[in-house]
Amino acid sequence: MSRPAHAIRPRDRSRPWDIVLYGASGFTGRLTAEVMAGFEPDVRWAIAGRNRPKLEQVRAELDLPPGVSRPEVLIADSTDRGALDLIARDASVVCTTVGPYAKYGTELVAACVEHGTDYCDLTGETQFIRRMVDQWHDRAVETGARIVHCCGFDSIPSDLGLLALQRALVDATGEPADHVVYALKSARGGASGGTIASMLNVLEEARDPAVRRILGHPYALNPEGDRRGPDGSDLMTARYDRDLKQWTAPFVMAAINTRVVRRSHSLMGRPWGEDFRYREVSAMGTGAKGATRAYSMAAGLGAFIGATAVKPLRALLEKTVLPSPGEGPDQAAREKGRFAVDLVGFRGGAEVGRAKVRGSMDPGYGATSFMLAESARCLALDGATLTSPGGVLTPAVAMGARLTQRLNDVGVVTFEAQVG
Repeated sequence: MSRPAHAIRPRDRSRPWDIVLYGASGFTGRLTAEVMAGFEPDVRWAIAGRNRPKLEQVRAELDLPPGVSRPEVLIADSTDRGALDLIARDASVVCTTVGPYAKYGTELVAACVEHGTDYCDLTGETQFIRRMVDQWHDRAVETGARIVHCCGFDSIPSDLGLLALQRALVDATGEPADHVVYALKSARGGASGGTIASMLNVLEEARDPAVRRILGHPYALNPEGDRRGPDGSDLMTARYDRDLKQWTAPFVMAAINTRVVRRSHSLMGRPWGEDFRYREVSAMGTGAKGATRAYSMAAGLGAFIGATAVKPLRALLEKTVLPSPGEGPDQAAREKGRFAVDLVGFRGGAEVGRAKVRGSMDPGYGATSFMLAESARCLALDGATLTSPGGVLTPAVAMGARLTQRLNDVGVVTFEAQVG
């Protein structure tokens, strides 16, 4: 297709839609649509996907304030570039929940880039993001499209939590932390079939040695020429952490979160220092009880990854245990869910501050639907005042403190930085 003659579009909300939610009939898409139903009445939004009857059902079931019109329904298959172009052309922001993104996300990103349309998603697929960086970052800079991946539990608590901590430290002491550890203290929530499908697709693609190299590289998402630093591999076993002074186990989302944080640091010009270190773990506690919990979690995670890597065992798990796409925790489970994360900052080996990130709903779905919806609203309503350029960005680079404030105002996910 021909490239648009204009350069960067004005962010004046002159397009027909402020936000188009793509994938609204899926499990997480429905939850995100429910959140968007509570937006200001003047936010013009539509829902989109490939199945009109399912989308019409979502539209009919939305709990909207009196007098507020129901969103328009737009139809586009993930492989129909022409239909996706029409959506991207008419939207200020396209927000998508359709995964695995490596299978279904490329054409939508391409359409948004070409039309200078801001974009946000929930991917946790490192190899997909790397492809989008390689294929579309430079063009997105030209058109002004902000392509923002990982706007859910992976990786907003990590990315915005670190930003909040470092800015608080610089404001209070004049210096950032040189080493930050993300510690998942607790989490309660369920898994949806869509997330499981994305994880299994990553494992399937990892059969390719080139993909394995990307997945294993701690700086795989940094810009080309800046894929270096002091960080190594993610924690893969139980270990006593001398910084946190407790036992730790692997955190499954570290494989994507750490790469997103390091991309943020690089895109911002390495403000925390050339030797800044960042890692993520699950905090298991002290003493024998903490050690037992750490070894049990590490063994369970290793057994799951090992089983899903064997096709017959994976097929059995998919048939008997794992949820199917479109399935996930019910409302009661989502509302009982929660998470607690501390990002602990160190300077010269001594703790100097921490950011506390708390979620009052299921992290992967209840809280994530709010994080994604608020990301879309931030890009749509604050887009003209955000200072970030176009490109394949991260939540911290694209929206930063403005998104943090929006999330704190809503209250489902909150950030609090403490110095000292």
